[in-house]
Amino acid sequence: MPRRSTDLWLFLIVTFGLSWLFALPLWLTGSPLGSPLLVVTAAVMMFTPTLGVLAVRLHGRRRGEPGTTWREWARSTGLTLGERPGRTAALFALAWLGVPLLVAVAIALSAALGLFGLDLDGFSLFKQGLEQAAPGRPLPSSPGALVAVQVALAVFLAPLINVIPALGEEWGWRGWLLPRLMPLGTWRAILVSGVIWGAWHAPLTLRGYNYPELGVWAAPFFVVFCVAFGALLGWLRLRSGSVWPAAVGHGSLNASGSLILLFADAAHPPSLVVAGITGLVGSALLAVLSLLLFTRAPVRTAVPAPN
Repeated sequence: MPRRSTDLWLFLIVTFGLSWLFALPLWLTGSPLGSPLLVVTAAVMMFTPTLGVLAVRLHGRRRGEPGTTWREWARSTGLTLGERPGRTAALFALAWLGVPLLVAVAIALSAALGLFGLDLDGFSLFKQGLEQAAPGRPLPSSPGALVAVQVALAVFLAPLINVIPALGEEWGWRGWLLPRLMPLGTWRAILVSGVIWGAWHAPLTLRGYNYPELGVWAAPFFVVFCVAFGALLGWLRLRSGSVWPAAVGHGSLNASGSLILLFADAAHPPSLVVAGITGLVGSALLAVLSLLLFTRAPVRTAVPAPN
């Protein structure tokens, strides 16, 4: 299918431009990390890649250029279940439950490497967080039970809730952009799409989001994680021909990525720059796993790219 050379630029301008526009109040007010405005901004930003995809579609229609039907567009951008719905369903379940398992492995590896202290008896860092959130309020007598509930929600329920906002991103990044870049070659497409995805987070990461101790350096550092995790999400997209496994994997990561804070010792807390799934340990784990998956379970190198 013919592809206009302006499509990519239009997608990037709309996606990046709207993300900065939506984040502007955050910068003008100087709202701190953890503020309600930041939470709202992050949630709204997640839908800007979808708006970029729709802008490309609308632009083509207004120019009167020959295009695809909506059904063909949905298939080529991954909104359907792909050519093998059974495989897509299996990968959906694998991403839903497999990502929390990777989070657990990253936590265990980080603890084994001495990067932080585990406290599986008193959950001291978790209790410290509760005290800071509600000073003077009595702490639960059994923090372990509360931790178990938090883990169960993060693993089994939150990914399904998160799948819709995650789809707001994934339809753009892995649904439209990755197939659009596949003529570069699979690994180059994965690398370029991951770098673009990481750079798109700049309105938040330049303020130290994810890695507060790094300040503005959190922005380039987060690109490393986005390339590593984007490779796994890219494999899910290309292997299934659908964006839904990548969306639930993304949503599952958002739900479980901070679980390390539940199990850490307040006397030896983790630095998320190195420990956990979003640290260097997690990025290395994701990179190795992605390499194995692409090697042992090859994907289609020719993916239909939308007009």
